[in-house]
Amino acid sequence: MHGLADSIESMEQLAVVWRATVLDRDPDADVRDLPGIAVRWADCRFPFWNCLTLTEAGADAALVGQRLGEAAEIMRSKKRPGFLWVFDDLLQADARAALDAAAGRAGLQHAFPGTGMAGDLLPIPEPSHPDLTFVRVTTEAHLLAYADLNARAYGFPEEDARDGLAGSTMWRERVHAYLGLRDGTPVTCAASVEAEGRLFVALVATDPAWERRGYGETITRKALYEGARATGLTRATLHATAAGAPVYPRIGFEPNSPMRFYALRD
Repeated sequence: MHGLADSIESMEQLAVVWRATVLDRDPDADVRDLPGIAVRWADCRFPFWNCLTLTEAGADAALVGQRLGEAAEIMRSKKRPGFLWVFDDLLQADARAALDAAAGRAGLQHAFPGTGMAGDLLPIPEPSHPDLTFVRVTTEAHLLAYADLNARAYGFPEEDARDGLAGSTMWRERVHAYLGLRDGTPVTCAASVEAEGRLFVALVATDPAWERRGYGETITRKALYEGARATGLTRATLHATAAGAPVYPRIGFEPNSPMRFYALRD
C-alpha cells in the first residue's frame, strides 16, 4: 500500500480537474465541497461528469456509512445518473472491509473498480506508432470524434458522450487532447490537463475494434509529451479503469489507492 499522501493527492486531483470540467460543461453545475463529500455534478447525459467523491482521510466505518447515505441522497436528487468515487486507502481498515455492504444499505451498488496512479515521469520521449498519426483536438469535429471514441470504449450511447464534450472551449484550448488516426480515421484518444502543478490524464479510450495494438499507450504518451512540453511539469496523475491499469506502469505510473465506483441501485 502506498502512503496516505498518495491517496489524498489522487482524490484532490479528481476534485480539482472535475471542478473545471463540470463548470466548463455547465457554469451553473452543482459544484460544492461539503463535509466529507466533494460534489462535481453537471447533471448531463455524460455520466463521468456527474461525480461525487468522499474526501475525508482516515474515516472509520461509522463515518463512511453516514457519508454514503448523504451521497446517495444527493444522487437521488439529480435528473441524470452518475458515480460516487471512493478511494479505498483514505478509509480505515474497518471501513474498507465493510464498504460494499454499507453502500448497499445506502441504496448504492458497486459499478466497477479503478486504481489511482501517479509518477514523476516527465519529460518522456516524443512517441510514435507506425499505424498512427496524431491530431490535437481544436475543432468541434475533433471533439465529437473524441466523444464517440469514449462512447464505444466505455459502452454508452454516442449522444451521451457528445453531451459531455460538444461545444467545449476548455477541451479545445486548455486541455492537451489528442486523437490517434489510422488511415485518417480516429481510433484512439487521450488528454492531459494541468492541475495544481501536475498533469492529469483523462478520458483515454480506444475503439474496441482496434485494441491490443499499443494505441492506448501511444496516445497517452502523446498527451503527456505535449502537456509536459507546454507546461514544464514533471509529475502526472490519473485514475485507471481495469482495462487501462496494465498499460500505465509501462509509461512510468505507479499505482496508489484502489478505487471503487458506485451507482444508485436500480
